Amino acid sequence: MLIPAGEFMMGAAADDPDGRDEERPQHLVKVPQFLMGQYPVTQAQWRVVAGFEQVERTLEPDPSKFKGDNRPVEQVSWYEAVEFCQRLSAKTGREYGLPSEAEWEYACRAGTETPYHVGEKITAEIANIAEPNSREEYQDEHTPVNYFNVANAWGLCDMHGNVLEWCQDHWHGNYDKAPNDGSAWLTDNEDSRRVLRGGSWFNSPRHCRSASRYFSTPDDRDIRIGFRVVCRAPLALAFS
Repeated sequence: MLIPAGEFMMGAAADDPDGRDEERPQHLVKVPQFLMGQYPVTQAQWRVVAGFEQVERTLEPDPSKFKGDNRPVEQVSWYEAVEFCQRLSAKTGREYGLPSEAEWEYACRAGTETPYHVGEKITAEIANIAEPNSREEYQDEHTPVNYFNVANAWGLCDMHGNVLEWCQDHWHGNYDKAPNDGSAWLTDNEDSRRVLRGGSWFNSPRHCRSASRYFSTPDDRDIRIGFRVVCRAPLALAFS
């Protein structure tokens, strides 16, 4: 989906009762135009790309615990998500990668300033989140992508809940001195912790807000973690 260039206030507002220190200070970020996957990468998509020529590391073609072609791929590390993007780039000639943390939140909000792109609150009726006493049959695993048929203003689905999503950035404990140009915030230690966004089927609503952020080691393979890709190729090439 085309994500237009623009600017937004990144992070939790000072008066957000669910906001945490690592989501502050809220700050203005300007983001260039880019393209982003409408859904998290599915298991069917993963299998196809896992069959492409290796760039740096091997990929298990069927790593997920919860099986289904249209379900998000999970149990993939940050390194493996990067390898997926490298193989896809080499095959297509387009520049694919993981979103920066700023790109992810900007795309999730899609012009909104509320805790969720759907408004002030979110329920398990419209997102795969852990809301007690609501949809017990789905509280212990992810759902197929776009199961709830809910998208934000820029056409992106499953931005709240379902699976956590890897970002490029290294983890920082707050936004003090964070970049304001939409780029990834990186350190010299390539093996340090990486950012996760969006929350999962395991998380309560407050942990699935647009501003919510987490981290894990880049070798973590968790049943709650997937990813989606961005493309920064020129639009004429991207849509060809």
